[in-house]
Amino acid sequence: MIRTITNYSSNPPDAIPSITGKRIIKSTLKLKILFLFLVFQTAAFLTLKAQERPVDDSWEALRNRPYPQWFSDAKLGIFIHWGIYSVPSYGGAESYAEWYLRGLQAGTQARIDFMKKNYGEDFEYEDFAPLWKAELFDPDEWADIFKKAGAKYIILTTKHHDGFCLWPSKYAPGWNSVDVGPQRDIVGEVAEAVKKRGIRLGLYYSLPEWNNPLHFWYTDPHDSIYKYVEQYMIPQFKEFVEAYRPDLIFADGEWFNSAEDWHARELISWYYNLIGSDAITNDRWGEGSDIGYKTPEYSAGGFITDRPWAEVRGLGRSFGLNRNEKLSAYMTSRELIHLFVRTVAHGGGLTINVGPAADGKIPLLQQERIENLGEWININEEAIYGSKAWIRSGEEKEVTLQRIDPEINFNWVRNSPGYPITEDNFTALWTGFIQPDFSEEYTFSSDADDGMRLFINDVLILDNWNKSESGSESEAMREKASQGVTGKITLQKNKKYQVIIEFYETVLSASIALYWESKSQAKEIVPQKNLFTDMDKLKGNGLNATYKSMRQYLAYTQNNDNLYVISFEWPDEILELSIVKPKPGTKISLLGRQGELPWSYENGKLIINTAVVRCNELPGHDAWTFKIEGYMKK
Repeated sequence: MIRTITNYSSNPPDAIPSITGKRIIKSTLKLKILFLFLVFQTAAFLTLKAQERPVDDSWEALRNRPYPQWFSDAKLGIFIHWGIYSVPSYGGAESYAEWYLRGLQAGTQARIDFMKKNYGEDFEYEDFAPLWKAELFDPDEWADIFKKAGAKYIILTTKHHDGFCLWPSKYAPGWNSVDVGPQRDIVGEVAEAVKKRGIRLGLYYSLPEWNNPLHFWYTDPHDSIYKYVEQYMIPQFKEFVEAYRPDLIFADGEWFNSAEDWHARELISWYYNLIGSDAITNDRWGEGSDIGYKTPEYSAGGFITDRPWAEVRGLGRSFGLNRNEKLSAYMTSRELIHLFVRTVAHGGGLTINVGPAADGKIPLLQQERIENLGEWININEEAIYGSKAWIRSGEEKEVTLQRIDPEINFNWVRNSPGYPITEDNFTALWTGFIQPDFSEEYTFSSDADDGMRLFINDVLILDNWNKSESGSESEAMREKASQGVTGKITLQKNKKYQVIIEFYETVLSASIALYWESKSQAKEIVPQKNLFTDMDKLKGNGLNATYKSMRQYLAYTQNNDNLYVISFEWPDEILELSIVKPKPGTKISLLGRQGELPWSYENGKLIINTAVVRCNELPGHDAWTFKIEGYMKK
């Protein structure tokens, strides 16, 4: 187990203390530095507490406070995950690269081997800090990119779970971007650049830290966090809020403790009182808070709530840049536009993440995706900014993905198995044959999130159908695997048996793995060589896979008495809508095209003639917005 610690001196000593014992403090002076810093922490905390103005911090008062209209109108924000984890920029293809340190602590061999191979046997996580140069970082360039994307706010990580601060925090000397690495106030520079362009400032702050000696999150008992919260987290939180005055606070890492443990009522009330009516926080403040705008993470974009909300996700599988990701992991511009429209049609918005490289450049593929989104918004903005959900969000239809899967071993995390299947609420069916290598009793088992069943020759062998998992929507990287049941059956060597595997996914993480073992066979994922798509195959090629889900193809929004119909598929001849008949003389048009479209109303359907639209008149190629003027007027 590797645990590094924050450097607690204004001029870090040559030898930084480490839990591993590799580095030790060799002088009394260094011990005094650490002691005096802890005394300073306590004194600073008490001073801040004494200076607080009395405010009504009851949950009732906080929950009754109106949410600022600017956030509901904004629709699109840009998340930015950037820190010393951007130096390795590495993780499993489906993992969060910003969780690199936690991977080391948990003994993830791939990350340990990667670091040893590329940085040396004695290299530790804190050694990444001086390597983070940010030599090409240009906050004005970032802000211009975000403006082109159509973003109305940004959320910058001020401090992720590794505790490294992107501002000169006096509570983390030697462990911030001014004292080491870029030697720049990243938060301050980004704040100035976006505000000049009329973009609202939001700041992300991790409540806990993996490597703080006052409380090692994920390692120390959860109920031992109080000294860390009171002596470190609270004064540091107030430090950056007072310095940068963000309109939005995105808290994170709350899931092991209650809102009371985090002093959430006091902090949120203090923040609201300081910033004023424009201030807004998210919903990640610990059990019992039930406050803030909702932040579903890597969902299908159809969240239902009575509070403001924004879907939160990366363009790929990770928030921090992960150089180990495949191109297929990234949303296309078309997929991004459709996801964004779905969130708006459901009354929410999208906070899409970019993960800059260690040098400070936003990867070109990420720039292209969000700027393409901005081009689409520029044409269709009257259907987006300031819009509201209509009486229904849109129309759906069942979609199917068929392919051959070589084995049943998937960890989709919060992603789709493949287009056009949605991230949530999908099913999978695998069919074919299984052929064992030995004549003996086999034990089958499965890890599945959410549910699965295994049939061999129509006999139910595994039944994990009614499983469910609870967990915070923010706890995307929770370290637990679903434990399945086991089932036994006697099989004959080289005989093919019919196999059926059923699977369903609801929300949050999705995964399934099928194992077998016997007296002669060690436990393993059932391999491709033993799976066949049909009886006549001589060589194992896997199983037939059929994935199904519902997918939205039309979206509705309303704004300024107009109804907007956004189609994800171009209707070649006509667009039929099952809506109440518009008033005579209603004008219908296609945003981005001059002129009106003919329409009629028959058998309870509005029929818009799209055949009159020529190919060279199409405003874009990803989604098209039809405007029905004055439809909402009584």
